[in-house]
Amino acid sequence: MGDNRIERLQTGDLELGATEAVQRHVTRTVVQPAPVTQRKLDFEHSRPRWLRECMAEATGVFFYAITICFWLWQGFPAKKVPYYIFSQIFGAFVAGLILMGQYHQQISEFKAATEAAGLPVVSPSGPAGILCAFPLPTQTNQGYLFMIEFFVDSFIGIVIWSCLDPANPFVSPQSAPFTIGLAYGVMVWGFADVTISTNLARDLGTRIVAAIFFGGEAFSYDNGYAWISILVNVPATIFATGYYEFLMRDSLKKIGAGHAVHEHGEEGLSRHLSRRGILEDGPSVVKTKSQGDY
Repeated sequence: MGDNRIERLQTGDLELGATEAVQRHVTRTVVQPAPVTQRKLDFEHSRPRWLRECMAEATGVFFYAITICFWLWQGFPAKKVPYYIFSQIFGAFVAGLILMGQYHQQISEFKAATEAAGLPVVSPSGPAGILCAFPLPTQTNQGYLFMIEFFVDSFIGIVIWSCLDPANPFVSPQSAPFTIGLAYGVMVWGFADVTISTNLARDLGTRIVAAIFFGGEAFSYDNGYAWISILVNVPATIFATGYYEFLMRDSLKKIGAGHAVHEHGEEGLSRHLSRRGILEDGPSVVKTKSQGDY
């Protein structure tokens, strides 16, 4: 009787034998991709560049205030800023229309029930509140609403900017989406019940849809609260990113990590390090991330 103990079965040899049998008797055919036609190349070349920038590039940045801060602090091309902002607002507008189409029956019933009860359609608890933010009836002080929005947008802005800093040792590219999402979550959990917007692109696009279906009061509600939700996130985000740039940014470490260069190249960087006493023996190779910190 044979020995069936696992260490005597020589499973490695069996697996190798099976592999050889498969390689000998089974033929795999790899389907080659279809060739690129000249017609396709001509079509792609004829597409307007602005269309590609709006549809392909801007979809990666949903926060239009961050787009402005990229231009202000990071040298983002100014001519692309309007394209990006338009794309972000238009994307929210289309999303609002899709939502109204998908749930037209339910929203229509909700609107009819609201009107039958003598309640306003444009309100935080009305059907227009599905699309955009409206302050509560007790929130009559717009200065209070301004401060809430400014704090929330500043907090989100500084978290986003710190996650985008390649010299930040506490956040990796893999964890950045979760960190930013957590920041949004904390602000929503803490302040959504007292009215926040956080993003013009999301607010303005859907507010236009609300005005189409429920009337212009979507913009005039509560003495024009809409302009707080639309505009405050711009100065708040500029304030947050400016705070980070002036007080927390470490450009030398960013250069050392290989994510930026000195405006005058290696010579300019060496002069700076020498003047600051970091290079004692004259010009030398700048340390990289793997060689240690400065």
